[in-house]
Amino acid sequence: MTINCKGQLIDVSLPKVMGILNVTPDSFYDGGKHKNEAAILKHVEGMLLGGATFIDIGAYSSKPNADFISEDEELSRILPIVASILKEFPNALLSIDTFRSQVAKQCIDYGAALINDISAGNLDDNMLRTIADLHVPYIMMHMRGTPKTMLQLTQYDNLIKDILFYFSERIAAARQLGIVDIIVDPGFGFAKTTEQNFELLNQLELFNMLELPLLVGISRKSMIYKTLQNTANDALNGTTVLNTIALQKGTNILRVHDVKEAVECIQLVQSLNS
Repeated sequence: MTINCKGQLIDVSLPKVMGILNVTPDSFYDGGKHKNEAAILKHVEGMLLGGATFIDIGAYSSKPNADFISEDEELSRILPIVASILKEFPNALLSIDTFRSQVAKQCIDYGAALINDISAGNLDDNMLRTIADLHVPYIMMHMRGTPKTMLQLTQYDNLIKDILFYFSERIAAARQLGIVDIIVDPGFGFAKTTEQNFELLNQLELFNMLELPLLVGISRKSMIYKTLQNTANDALNGTTVLNTIALQKGTNILRVHDVKEAVECIQLVQSLNS
């Protein structure tokens, strides 16, 4: 199982790690942490040395009730970072966390490798066509509504069936336009209660029926720290436990804040499986 990133075939049959780089002031865990170019480059270097295959850059916080920012502000935040990282680390594979087609296009033009869209094209009618024209891998996530409204949209007839149906529709729309490399993300924490997040994890292996790479992003999320009654800062151990379970259920990419620990998860689960 491979995806084509800038002409490089990445085999995700052996799970890979996607390191998170938030360049927002208000992300739930590390918002405002990287205050200048030097700090950002140091953080990226640490993730690459730790074993990250991808670096996922987000300039628009998607936490619950996140503030709206304009497209121009998102671009002004993210484009200089993409340029700076690729100048320092020209071989880095950058994923762009955006639901806006113009942000996606301009970042790919700057040298990014793939697009990570929390809305699977539902928040920008031009996104799927743009991805098809760019010929880049596309991560489509399950979400209802927007970050502002998703906490009020957690009613499902059948959680797993509803999410699988959502993906069947979005994948068909993407395939019709000629998008080749699709990665699915079931969207832990997006329009889902804590109980629904654990139901989703418990049945995660069912998403293998889509026969596409599966990305899981549960790093330091509230399903962990609310259950353990601590904070995101204290949620690394819980993240490691749930990442291990996700790997055992067929996850191909772990999207994480803590790269080294995720790489160790992969190494140990691979040893167990072999």
